[in-house]
Amino acid sequence: MSNKSFKDFELSDEIVRALADLGYENLTDVQSEVIPVALAKRDLVVKSQTGSGKTAAFGIPICDLIDWNENKPQALILAPTRELAVQVKEDITNIGRYKRIKATAVYGKDSFARQKLELNQKNHVVAGTPGRVLDHIERGTLSLGRLAYLVIDEADEMLNMGFIEQVEAIIQKLPRDRVTMLFSATLPEDVENLSRKYMNDPVHIEIKAAGITTASIEHALFEVKENDKFSLLKDVTIVENPDSCIIFCRTQEQVNQLFRQLADLDYPCDKIHGGMEQEERFEVMNAFKRGQFRYLIATDVAARGIDIKNITHVINYDLPMDKESYVHRTGRTGRAGQEGKAITFVTPHEGKFLAEIQGYIGFEIPKLNAPSNEEVLACTTAFEKKINIQPTVIKDKSEQLNKEILKLYFNGGKKKKLRAVDFVGTIAKIDGVTADDIGIITIQDTVTYVDILNGKGPLVLEVMKHTTIKGKLLKVHKANK
Repeated sequence: MSNKSFKDFELSDEIVRALADLGYENLTDVQSEVIPVALAKRDLVVKSQTGSGKTAAFGIPICDLIDWNENKPQALILAPTRELAVQVKEDITNIGRYKRIKATAVYGKDSFARQKLELNQKNHVVAGTPGRVLDHIERGTLSLGRLAYLVIDEADEMLNMGFIEQVEAIIQKLPRDRVTMLFSATLPEDVENLSRKYMNDPVHIEIKAAGITTASIEHALFEVKENDKFSLLKDVTIVENPDSCIIFCRTQEQVNQLFRQLADLDYPCDKIHGGMEQEERFEVMNAFKRGQFRYLIATDVAARGIDIKNITHVINYDLPMDKESYVHRTGRTGRAGQEGKAITFVTPHEGKFLAEIQGYIGFEIPKLNAPSNEEVLACTTAFEKKINIQPTVIKDKSEQLNKEILKLYFNGGKKKKLRAVDFVGTIAKIDGVTADDIGIITIQDTVTYVDILNGKGPLVLEVMKHTTIKGKLLKVHKANK
């Protein structure tokens, strides 16, 4: 952690207030290094470990630099997965809440028409996966004319997943006069080439970690025959008794099978993999973030960039086939300075893959003996007690920020020639309400949504039931979620 405070930077009052409500107190090292350079509008290449606070490192300066009056997107953030794109969009929305920053996420396997409609609204920031972003650009539904900032997040994962060509195709369509920031846990040659080719004298920042994995993670290894894995998993979970744990499998079929086995034993668990519907994946991940269950069985779809700060254990039920995946999987624990434990199962035929991983991370993973019957028996009572206790639901970091916000629905929009300024002008005339109490306004063809801040929502709702906007009396009520 850095000794600097967010107040040491010349950030707008709205951003500082949002950071305080979000519980941001101390800067991480990457935030301390990146924020002043980004505020100075310099290109950046940042090498920093997963869990180091990279999203806020670029999100804070981007929100501060955004011109709210501009209707077209000013920042584009490329992310390797849908989950990460949505997470970035939510983080940007929260950081820019009091500045009324509007962010949109676009990704595959989601309605293109719905995304097109959203992009047609006032938008400041777009976060998305490369394929869908390129699709919107080529169809003319993502405006690039005002784009001033590009962030390439998890660049090494873009490379591993085969997205680099799409990233290059996107860059070639963007305005040349822009600020480009590239973030990556590792900097392979192809990623370095990207920075040399498309960036203007970038500042290089490297946040040192203890080796390629974070120092806050304890690593351990169990050698086990394939047929004995499930029995070992039961014993290990009883002895370790994790508060929150991700169990990684290699295939969707293995995830489904292991989920059924653990659910049959009454483990509080759920599953996530790429074969599930996107909305279901989001629901599972959000429930896990809130602590509604302790065990998440997952493929590598949950290994990339997902920020859940309370995960105490990661178990590689199946050894990953590539060395980078080991780093990304185990990086789900030990985040934000907390300690974590990464446990890996290795079968007799996986020695080659293990050797590659150990060569990559720079140390030999300590081998442990399987828990004895005596150890398992001694820990069973505590394990069963925790299994039967309903987990404490974790408050979302944005709860304080959002509790004084009420979203209002109005039954009028573009077809009634209504604009954001019409809503602001009318609402700001209410006694006790100012323009600072009005948040994000989303105007669609026939409806409009307005966020009312600072606990003023009930007052505005009551007054607007009897107040016209541009000569029209609209129906108004609290918006559905």
